[in-house]
Amino acid sequence: MMATIRLKPLLFHLALPLAVGGAAALLTRDQTGEVYQLIEKPLFAPPAWVFPVVWTLLYILMGVAAYLIQYTPCRYAKTALRLYWSSLAVNFLWPVVFFQLRQFTLALVLLVLLWGLVFAATAFYSLCNKTACILMIPYLLWLSFAAYLNMAVVCLN
Repeated sequence: MMATIRLKPLLFHLALPLAVGGAAALLTRDQTGEVYQLIEKPLFAPPAWVFPVVWTLLYILMGVAAYLIQYTPCRYAKTALRLYWSSLAVNFLWPVVFFQLRQFTLALVLLVLLWGLVFAATAFYSLCNKTACILMIPYLLWLSFAAYLNMAVVCLN
């Protein structure tokens, strides 16, 4: 039996992380390229064009995962979604702190907090819906790589 897709809620859950990321990108658009070009970067730092591509894909995966959790009967769903929404707020702050304020150490602290929130949300997702949990794994992996990059920027600059 195939589950019914609720189009409006799915579109909401897709639009929310894309809007958060888009708003942060708009706030930092003048500084992002400049800062990324000027700072000393570690080995394995990708070219600047990789970031918007990866983030767009991650936001879509996150949105689908949140949609699945919303419609999975589970006593942990509300907690999982609260953790996810909290992570979106921190996700919004990180590029502002890193690129606009150029506070690389504070950005690293935010990134560690973000990783913890996403890990906790993913753990709760795993109790409710395995597919939603799996959809969050690329996000955790990317945040781990981002933490490596951020830590290297702190050390090199």
